[in-house]
Amino acid sequence: MSDVLADTPAEPRRTLRQPHARTYAAAAGAILLLALPFYVDRFWLLAGLFAMAAAIGAIGINLLTGATGQLSMGHAFFLAVGAYSYCVFAAEGGDGLTGLGLPTWLAAVLATLVAGVAGGLFSPIAGRLQGPYLGIATIALIFIGQHVLFNARELTGGFNGRDVPPLSLFGLTFDDSELLVANVPFGSAEKLWYAGLVLLLGCALFARGVLRGRPGRAMNAIRDHRIAAGVIGVPVARYRAAVFVLSSMYAGLAGVLLALVFQRTVPDYFGITLSLEYLAMIVIGGLGSVSGAVIGAAFVSLLPQLLTRYSDALPLVSAPGTGGIAPGEASRYLYGAAVVAVVLFLPGGLVRVAARRRVARNPGEER
Repeated sequence: MSDVLADTPAEPRRTLRQPHARTYAAAAGAILLLALPFYVDRFWLLAGLFAMAAAIGAIGINLLTGATGQLSMGHAFFLAVGAYSYCVFAAEGGDGLTGLGLPTWLAAVLATLVAGVAGGLFSPIAGRLQGPYLGIATIALIFIGQHVLFNARELTGGFNGRDVPPLSLFGLTFDDSELLVANVPFGSAEKLWYAGLVLLLGCALFARGVLRGRPGRAMNAIRDHRIAAGVIGVPVARYRAAVFVLSSMYAGLAGVLLALVFQRTVPDYFGITLSLEYLAMIVIGGLGSVSGAVIGAAFVSLLPQLLTRYSDALPLVSAPGTGGIAPGEASRYLYGAAVVAVVLFLPGGLVRVAARRRVARNPGEER
């Protein structure tokens, strides 16, 4: 009896301590992210914005591939749809380019919806194909998209692309016009930083809610055993089509944010390589996990920029055309090796490493 009474208070202390630690860590991380524009230079802000845009797109493809088991090789197509649709809706036109001159915030919303519509047009195919057959079908989207981007010059600007109108919201224009905040000059990167944080947080919370609810359980059932999911009453084709549309909207929003960061859209960027990078993101970070998508996106998107930044100090890595390995090429080698290492030794991705360490520190905590 005394042993039972002695052990009783230990369990509440163990179960309450870890959530408090995670809360403090999250609060510290949030404060750090909010304060970064006041202390770091433009390079790091742009690198972070690229990572945010990549994370939004990676969350979308993780819903499709990681949670539902549908292989898509055409994610770059929907990023291009979002980026160029925003330009068409927001630009004033001129120089032979089409522009509707809509408010930029409305153009961003419509561009995301257009990407969803594009996914909806392809969803009947996505609802019926699976595995490598769907992957091969989505590759066709890349070739179609590249043909349109290079030849529909009135919409896309052709090989040279087109300028991206800056976002304007609540009277604030997210351009390079200087704005002083606490005596710190804010340009486009500083302003877009907070917009990117809000978009990433909203997308992550929405995806997390989807995965933890009934839709998430149905998606996992389809991924694990399609026939069994149909037998228990899950409308397999309808869910597959719906998830494809949702993933396309995530990609479209990521394309809008990328366009705002780049300030110019270029067709060459939205090729098959970009789609492969998104698949690498979710494999490295962790399939079916929102946090895994964010971790993988940060790894894959930041690596080439860091190699470019510090190429002078790294062995074998040098500027393009100087005889060594170019930073972009070196980064592909590295995250290609990371994909192999994750598949062989960490099948759950990098996010599972942190989960295992947390469980090891708190063996009484539920998984």
